[in-house]
Amino acid sequence: QLQLVESGGGLVQPGGSLRLSCSVSGFTLNYYAVGWFRQAPGKEREGVSCISSSGGSTNYADSVKGRFTISRDNAKNTVYLQMNSLKPEDTAIYYCAGRTSSDYASLHAYWYDYWGQGTQVTVSS
Repeated sequence: QLQLVESGGGLVQPGGSLRLSCSVSGFTLNYYAVGWFRQAPGKEREGVSCISSSGGSTNYADSVKGRFTISRDNAKNTVYLQMNSLKPEDTAIYYCAGRTSSDYASLHAYWYDYWGQGTQVTVSS
């Protein structure tokens, strides 16, 4: 069973940057689409960004377009989420999720089969 592990969260000031990583072990990530999601206290889980297995297709929520960039290094079995110009409203637990897919990825949580445990991102001065 695919096990996803997020890392890179932390406390950052508004306007700062963080890079999240989603890694797997025991499996190759090459055949999996990966999505990043976040959930703030009292709110529903929100799709942030996603990337197809090849990396050729990406998508972003309107709230993060132009600030976040998703990428993947299949040789390292890792997907990254570079987050720039962070705002307090970006504060949430960030999760990555995976599903085998030929060349499609979704921003909908129900589409994914495997989930990580999450990493906390806090944007505050």
